Amino acid sequence: MKKAAPPTKKSGLKKAHGGDWRSETLTRMRALILEADPEMIEERKWRKASNAMAGVPVWSHNGIVCTGETYAKVVKLTFAQGAGIPDPSGLFNSSLEGNTRRAIDIREGETVDARAFKALVQAAVARNAAPAKSPAKASAKAKPNMKSIKARKTKKGAAVLLSGGNPQIAKGDGDAPVRAYIAAMPGWKRDVGRRLDALIVRNVPNVRKAVKWNSPFYGVEGQGWFLSFHVFARYVKLAFFRGMSLRPLPPGVSKDKNVRYLDIHEDDQLDEAQMASWVKQAAGLPGWTP
Repeated sequence: MKKAAPPTKKSGLKKAHGGDWRSETLTRMRALILEADPEMIEERKWRKASNAMAGVPVWSHNGIVCTGETYAKVVKLTFAQGAGIPDPSGLFNSSLEGNTRRAIDIREGETVDARAFKALVQAAVARNAAPAKSPAKASAKAKPNMKSIKARKTKKGAAVLLSGGNPQIAKGDGDAPVRAYIAAMPGWKRDVGRRLDALIVRNVPNVRKAVKWNSPFYGVEGQGWFLSFHVFARYVKLAFFRGMSLRPLPPGVSKDKNVRYLDIHEDDQLDEAQMASWVKQAAGLPGWTP
């Protein structure tokens, strides 16, 4: 696992235990959490004498996703709704008996599969965004978190727009969920989505499509996924999963050594010839498999 950049002053992750293996481990996991969801909100809560008033790091997106705690022998990452999210890689190894939470205990010298962990974070974010089974009951018990960025519902029957204006679309394979996502993209971003989709189909005739983690994915059967895009407040972000192998390199740098990004803003002129070249190159490479 690659070494993550040091935490910002806001995160304060090194306060509780100085620079030992526990703070280093928590810093690495923090980097993966933010890479999995760049819109994650970071806070410190529950400051008390037992944690030297440093508090507990809390990561939220439409509700708490997970917390990070350091103990003498473990770093514990507790997922608030872990019992309700898939864990195909078996990362959860603690708090397994309850009906709500699940946790990952990391001991000194241990590493966590980065790809599987990011998928777990994204699944937790997607679960938070899903409608509650009993909204009336839940709203009566839960206090509103004014620091969270809440989903914005559009007119009846339309898609929900999450923070940044990204459409919430149920995961699914094929063209239909991708078309639903593009149709729900707000304003000028919808035209960008249509142009990108048409360009990809034109240059990769047998392209495989799906919506995962509220983003359209494009791939080749048997090779994995080569491209995805996601709506943010001021731009549409394209992710080339094997972008470091493309020439010229797409301009956006990722913490993942294989990934490169392209951000498209409202007034940008999309270079379709260059995009077509990147798409063809990307489709010919071994793709990413979650």
